[in-house]
Amino acid sequence: MMRSLFSGVAGLKTHQTKMDVIGNNIANVNTVGYKSASIVFSDLMSQTTQRASGASAATGRGGVNARQIGLGVRSGAINMAITQQGASQSTGNAFDMMIDGENFFVVSDGNSNFFTRDGSFYVDGAGNLAMTSIGYNVMGWGVDPATGEIQKDTVTALRIMSTANMTYPPEATSQATVSGIIDKNDTDVTSANGKVVNLGFYDALGYSYTAKIVFRKSDSENGNEYSIELDKILDSVGNEVEIPDGLEEALLGDKTTQKKATVVQLGTGYKWSDDGTKLQTTEGVDVANLADLAGLGADATYAKLTDAQKTAVDAIAKAFGYEGSAEQFSNLAQITTDPATSSDTVTSMLQLLAAHSDEFRTGTMSDSGFAIQGRKYEGTSVVFDADNGNFNGLGGVATQTTSILRLSQLGGNFSDITVDFSGLGNWNNAGTSTAAADAGIATDSGAVLGEGRPLGKMIGLAVQNNGMIYASYDNGMSRLLGQIATASFPNASGLEKQGNNLYAATLNSGEFDGIGVDVTANGGSIAPGQLEMSNVDLSSEFTEMITTQRGFQANSRIITVSDTLLEELTNLKR
Repeated sequence: MMRSLFSGVAGLKTHQTKMDVIGNNIANVNTVGYKSASIVFSDLMSQTTQRASGASAATGRGGVNARQIGLGVRSGAINMAITQQGASQSTGNAFDMMIDGENFFVVSDGNSNFFTRDGSFYVDGAGNLAMTSIGYNVMGWGVDPATGEIQKDTVTALRIMSTANMTYPPEATSQATVSGIIDKNDTDVTSANGKVVNLGFYDALGYSYTAKIVFRKSDSENGNEYSIELDKILDSVGNEVEIPDGLEEALLGDKTTQKKATVVQLGTGYKWSDDGTKLQTTEGVDVANLADLAGLGADATYAKLTDAQKTAVDAIAKAFGYEGSAEQFSNLAQITTDPATSSDTVTSMLQLLAAHSDEFRTGTMSDSGFAIQGRKYEGTSVVFDADNGNFNGLGGVATQTTSILRLSQLGGNFSDITVDFSGLGNWNNAGTSTAAADAGIATDSGAVLGEGRPLGKMIGLAVQNNGMIYASYDNGMSRLLGQIATASFPNASGLEKQGNNLYAATLNSGEFDGIGVDVTANGGSIAPGQLEMSNVDLSSEFTEMITTQRGFQANSRIITVSDTLLEELTNLKR
């Protein structure tokens, strides 16, 4: 009777333990990443009252089985359904992550590594990716600065928002394209001002500039040759970058000389003084004194003039109604070709004015105008096929499609830019040219090379399904910051719970090697913006609760009945 009494007690204790397991499961039904536990029973021990005996041929008696009386029940094992995936919950937070598979996140308290399925992370004040609940650092792999690729060595804390990661360095523009249509009937192209094409670019410090490239038509035999020149460079606020004397014509491409016939004529309301040294209004008011321009040599340029000389040239250009700038007016030239040698003699407008040319001030000036044999183009020539209008090379060389914008000659942080002109065509477009310049060269893959960029500021972070973390910047660039490492164990059920959704490795789970594995190595993945919920099945837990309750009740009856029997036994002495 005492044996049945203690068996009942053992049954009560064991069923109470099972109820404890069930209660813990139900309590954690909404715990992120919680893995449900289950308990199995085993009999405690048995009292053998008679051992088994075998059959005897000598006596003719058969064998007898052992006689054993069980003494109760105990907890055989408590197992975790650690490999059973919990349901996913969408949170919209990029740093909430769920592992789809059997791996674990690796986190650290600064001394030891722990493992968890709780992917509720955030970025702390130091820029580290950490657990939201207890602040343990999420471990992963850094980026090799030499290659820009993940370096899978010992896991370290992922500091994804360090000072270095908050910005992306600028880069100078090194490539550009000019494409579109140059229509020979475009009045912009045939005018003195020319067709202006703006090329935006960056220097090595990320400052933006605009190079103004000018297309002008020249007097080629087939009308298929144009000159391109760098007119000026403006900074981001519209201030003109100073170009040293002598560099203006050499900055873009190879220097070639082209001609463009131009007729200039004194406008209505102006006249020359009787001695031919002053330009006056018809009322006799002096506008410009040619004496201010006396003595200018062959190397005279508008940029080298004094303020008084520039004022005189400005007034003369205005009087002649020249549609271009005063600087362009000063570059108009008489170009005389020697038939014997085919060599040109160039006399600029400034030289004509400085020499008090009688021809310049003849009466024909006010009648039919003064025919300047050509504007001297000192730029890169763009040639098109006279038959089909296709681009036919630079400087008459069909194989030459690129020219160098030699900005490095300006010093400072400027870099040379290789400009590709092969996308141009010389076709009829109703008198409108569509030529445009763009920084960078597009590749077949869709990437743009050599575009340059300003300094970029971090505007977002994204986690891929392989755990790689990328930052995006407002200059259009992105950067790999690191990769979340995971841990895999031969026997994940052998991990030991440490509280706070953490596990520690044990001898039976297998050791962590300190390196970790890529979550995709065994078919897993990381789902950002989601959390893994508890895998507790309430319907199963409540069913187990019912059977546990009945088992507890049955064992309590054993104690009650055994107590009654003992009571009857004690009553025998009466």
